[in-house]
Amino acid sequence: MSAVSTPPTASTSTSAPGRRDAEATKAAILKAARHLLARHAHGDITLKAVAERAGVSAPLILKYFGNKDALFARVMSFEADADALLDAPLDELGRHMVRHVLVSQTRQGADPLLRIVFAPLHGAQGDILRANFRTQVTERLTARLEGPDAGLRAELAVAGLLGLGVMFGIARSTHVRGAAPEDVVDRYAPAVQAHLTPADGG
Repeated sequence: MSAVSTPPTASTSTSAPGRRDAEATKAAILKAARHLLARHAHGDITLKAVAERAGVSAPLILKYFGNKDALFARVMSFEADADALLDAPLDELGRHMVRHVLVSQTRQGADPLLRIVFAPLHGAQGDILRANFRTQVTERLTARLEGPDAGLRAELAVAGLLGLGVMFGIARSTHVRGAAPEDVVDRYAPAVQAHLTPADGG
């Protein structure tokens, strides 16, 4: 995973380039923190380690996020990830979600949802991660579903996505990674969609 370095520079024309640089820097910091959180216990991660991975200085992290707790509060939120994951009509949502998992892995090098897999590493912080995942991902999906057992169906659909993410990004399976993404979508999405809009209505 390549580091992104965008040191602050003074803008002599308009403020737009500075804003873009700031957003790119914050994104790099969040990406670095997510990477470390997936591999180390929360208490073992230092701002210095995050800064080195992001290619920035530790004081810049403090400037943008305030402190380590504030930074990791952002990292442990799934709200923006859920916005992207659920951004499709219900009858097309299964294909969209499967494609989102694959695109996140192939283009960004990580699936943001997979952070939940590492919750046991993080003690009390892991409890926050779990609570955020429930409220921001599975309960939000549940609210969109009609018919009986909506909560169970939502959790099973998300479980399918996590399984795909684990095989692709963690197990790094040969055949799933070697297949054309749209072929995987064609094969996998119907199983996810069956939980979202079951043929029998529930």
